[in-house]
Amino acid sequence: MNHQQLLEQAQDYVLKFYRTHDTSTLIYHNLQHTQDVVAAAIKIANHYQLNDDDFFVVMAAVWFHDLGYMIDLNSHEEKGAELASDFFEEHNVNKKHIELIVSCIMATRMPQAPKTLLEEIVCDADLFNLGTDKFKEKDKLLLKEVNLLHNTSLTKQQWREKSISFLESHSYHTDYCKVLLNNTKEKNLEEIKSKWEKERKKELKEAEKAHEKQEKKLNKEEMKFDATIVEENTHAAPVLESKTDSEKKKDKDKDKEKEKPEKGIETMFRISSSNHQRLSDMADNKAHIMITVNSIILSAIISLLLRRLSEYEYLIVPTSILLSVSLLAMTFSILATRPSIPAGVFSREDVDNRRVNLLFFGNFYKATLEEYNYGMQKMMEDKDFLYGTLIRDVYAQGVVLGKKYRLLRIAYNIFMFGLIGSVVAFIIAAAFFGYTPANVK
Repeated sequence: MNHQQLLEQAQDYVLKFYRTHDTSTLIYHNLQHTQDVVAAAIKIANHYQLNDDDFFVVMAAVWFHDLGYMIDLNSHEEKGAELASDFFEEHNVNKKHIELIVSCIMATRMPQAPKTLLEEIVCDADLFNLGTDKFKEKDKLLLKEVNLLHNTSLTKQQWREKSISFLESHSYHTDYCKVLLNNTKEKNLEEIKSKWEKERKKELKEAEKAHEKQEKKLNKEEMKFDATIVEENTHAAPVLESKTDSEKKKDKDKDKEKEKPEKGIETMFRISSSNHQRLSDMADNKAHIMITVNSIILSAIISLLLRRLSEYEYLIVPTSILLSVSLLAMTFSILATRPSIPAGVFSREDVDNRRVNLLFFGNFYKATLEEYNYGMQKMMEDKDFLYGTLIRDVYAQGVVLGKKYRLLRIAYNIFMFGLIGSVVAFIIAAAFFGYTPANVK
């Protein structure tokens, strides 16, 4: 089987398919997207040094994976797989290879769940742009396509919410893409969140202005009504009793109490909690990157260097340093993400004395529903208890975040300075001990 010739024929078939079908609504899933996925798949496949058969399977799958959009939008993976199967059967490709191609195409169905390395490569190539500088441009094209295909009118803000949810739930499958793309993907996510938060604050301000305008209008109408009543009462009773100073003071205190910014307080708590959660997710992602990178380094050391140290004894010290650095950095990264869960129970006395934070699952996951309901009812009835719990919850999140970032900083410092020290040790070992007569056999 001539793999290269078959792939050229498959490419010609796909290009002709796009030319002969209506793609006016495919703003994103067009020929350019397919070509981008092919380029990404080549890059990933070359990294893993796939053999000819596996490379053929991956490339065949990425060429056909989105052709189904021009046949049936709701089952485009199945249609793309059918087109690929029919094409390669006509070209006498064996069934085993066809089945692998079909499996790779079907693995791109959301949510992605690849089972083999070849499926992982195809899935990561399909969403390669999430971790590149082209994401912003591609995301706009996808919004236009969704509105056209589904006859909807999603706003930018609504689409940002969907994009944030998708990026937060997505993770690359191959180690290569994790190391190469995760940082940029995280930056793309933070940029969208920042725009979403900015637009949200703008909408809140506009809503508050509209609310204030409506209140002023109502107040004016009430004042007119009151003036009418006063005028009528004046005719009926010439002398009106004026309010005493103490009554006026009470009325002023009531007005101040009414003006207390309840919505502003709730918004503050919501934004603070959201920011802490976002920072926690960032810390977890940074720790994951550190764990992944050091796992690769440890694997390389164990599989390549340790077996040959008897031949190159002068590399024992720098290898030991690098091994220790990777192990320590990984340990502190794991400590940063290791969960810590409290006892999970509380008493009614704790609730009555306002000593428990019922907004954190760790404080009630072992309690009965009756006890939890009692605590929540008490908290909702007591304004001071409610706000005190919110304050305690935000503070606890900050404490946990501080611990995470402290451990992460230690891990990154160990990795940075340790890596520099290891490289220097390798250079010294090679320069002064690498070519001595004792080491030459």
